[in-house]
Amino acid sequence: MTSVDEPPRPGGRVRDAARTKAEILDVATQEFARAGYDGARVDEIAARTRTTKRMIYYYFGGKEQLFTAVLERAYGVIRDAEQRLDVEYPDPVAAIRRLAELTFDHHERHPDFIRLVSIGNIHGAEHVAASEELGRLGSPALEVIRRILTAGQESGLFRAGVDAVDLHAVITSFCFLRVAGRQTFGALFGRDLVDPARREHYRTMLGDMVIAYLTAQRPAG
Repeated sequence: MTSVDEPPRPGGRVRDAARTKAEILDVATQEFARAGYDGARVDEIAARTRTTKRMIYYYFGGKEQLFTAVLERAYGVIRDAEQRLDVEYPDPVAAIRRLAELTFDHHERHPDFIRLVSIGNIHGAEHVAASEELGRLGSPALEVIRRILTAGQESGLFRAGVDAVDLHAVITSFCFLRVAGRQTFGALFGRDLVDPARREHYRTMLGDMVIAYLTAQRPAG
């Protein structure tokens, strides 16, 4: 006899719901990142998880809802990482450099996240806008940036008037482009942005750019 809360697995056995959903999301993440939203097939995801299309629909409701769940988990991972940011340095300059480096490292380690965000943008971010969970997540990194900015401005190290969201955009845009634009940059300029031999160069360059922006004196008038 099977549970009324979970459909039977092929073969008649009932699986742990949390584990089944996690496995589906793992494979769905790979499939959406590889083929895009339009190219991904629920049948393929079912085959790779050794489950059924019916079970995927049971848990998630359909392809659109499954993609939204994939995005929610992907954003959740980076938000969890942001909550653990260890940037409590007494020196605001060292702190902001560390935050930039941690963002650089995280984006490099999660290329599927970069692809999923790109796919979401292609579809007008409609899946993000429709997700109540993503609206609640916020960005712990912004709070960290605000604290660092305040400390730097109060000490006279950073100029006034820098917006935390703007600074977050400066940091993440470089980290995002480095991964998302790898093939295009390679084809156009003959340079691999994720070449291990140049990794520390780019990592240091990002910190230098952010600090230069924060410490630059704007011309009067």
